[in-house]
Amino acid sequence: MSTATAILTTKPTQLSIATNPTHDLLIQSSPDIPTPGPNECLIHVRATGICGSDVHFWKEGAIGDSVIEGECGLGHESAGVVVGLGEGAKGVEIGDRVALECGIPCSQPSCEPCRTGRYNACPRIVFFSSPPTNGTLRRYHVHPSAWLHKLPPSMSFEEGALLEPLSVALAGIERSNLRLGDPLVICGAGPIGMVSLLAAHAAGAAPVVITDVDENRLSMARRLVPRVRTVLVERGVESKIVAERIKEALGQEAKLVIECTGVESSIHAGIYASKFGGTVFIIGVGKSFQEIPFMYASFREIDIRFQFRYRETYPKAIMLVSEGLIDLKPLVTHRYSLEQAQEAFDAASTPAAKAVKVQLLDD
Repeated sequence: MSTATAILTTKPTQLSIATNPTHDLLIQSSPDIPTPGPNECLIHVRATGICGSDVHFWKEGAIGDSVIEGECGLGHESAGVVVGLGEGAKGVEIGDRVALECGIPCSQPSCEPCRTGRYNACPRIVFFSSPPTNGTLRRYHVHPSAWLHKLPPSMSFEEGALLEPLSVALAGIERSNLRLGDPLVICGAGPIGMVSLLAAHAAGAAPVVITDVDENRLSMARRLVPRVRTVLVERGVESKIVAERIKEALGQEAKLVIECTGVESSIHAGIYASKFGGTVFIIGVGKSFQEIPFMYASFREIDIRFQFRYRETYPKAIMLVSEGLIDLKPLVTHRYSLEQAQEAFDAASTPAAKAVKVQLLDD
C-alpha cells in the first residue's frame, strides 16, 4: 500500500478552516479530496500556525486593500507530507516531509521582479490565504512542487510550519543590514518579535532589548535568549517616556530598531529610541494610515523602512534550524486539532490565553 493510499484511507475527508464577510469562523468538512494538476503535489498538511493576519481577516475582514468578500480559507504557515503527485511534479516524492512556501509568483521572464530575484514584489503573485485565494489551514492542500522545501529528518512538522514566520524575520534582518555588535531594539515579543530575537541573537546583535506589554512574553524572551534585556511597556504611557526606558535598558541609543507590532505608539517609541542616523525597520502590520514624528526623524536622519514578506529565505531558515543556531520549538505554546479550530483561534486572539504561537495539527 502506498503512502498516499495509507494516509487517505485513514483520513478520507477534507477538513478546512475559513472565514467570511460576516466574520464567522467556518470549520468545513467535505468528501472531496483535491487532485493535483500539472507540476503540483497533494499535501497532507500536518501542522499550521495561526498568524496575526489570519486573526485580522477573521475579526476585521481586511488588511489594507486585501478584503474578505466571500468565503476564504485561512492559514499560510504550514508543513506536511507529500501524498500525491501531479504530472511533471519535480523535486519531491510521495512520503517527503515538506514546508510550504505560500507566495507563488508568476515566474515569467517578462516580469521584472521575478526576473531579478525579487519575486515577493511580483504583481501577479498568488499568496495562499490572501483573499480570494484559499489558505493552507486544511487537511489536504494542492501546492506547486517548485515551492515545497524538504525538511531534514531532525525537523518536526511544527518547526517546519514555523519556517514561515522565521522567513519574515530573516528577510527583515537581512534588509536591515544588521551587523555583529550592533545595538538592537525589538519592539513586540509576539511570534515575529520572538523569531526576530532568535535570528538577531544568531547574527551577533549586541546588546539587545525587546519590549512588550505582556510580562509573560518577556519572560519567554529571557528564557529563549538569556542575555536579552526587556522593557515592559505600560499601556497609555507616552512614547517618549517608553523610549527613555528603552535607551536606559540598552545603555545607549539604538542603531537599529526592528518594529514587530505595527502599533503607532510602538513605532513612535522606536523612532525616539534611535540614534542619529539609525534605522527603524517596520515588519509589523498596523493601521493603513498612521502618523509619525516626522520632524524628529528628519532632524536626526533616521531611516524608516518596511518589509513585505520574504524571498529566498526558506533554505537559509532550514539550515539555521537544522544546524542548531535557531531553536524554534519553544515558540509553540498551544496545540489543537483541526476540529478544535474555534478554540485555537480564541486562544490566538485572547491575551489572557498567554499564547505565543498557536498551531493546529493533523496526525
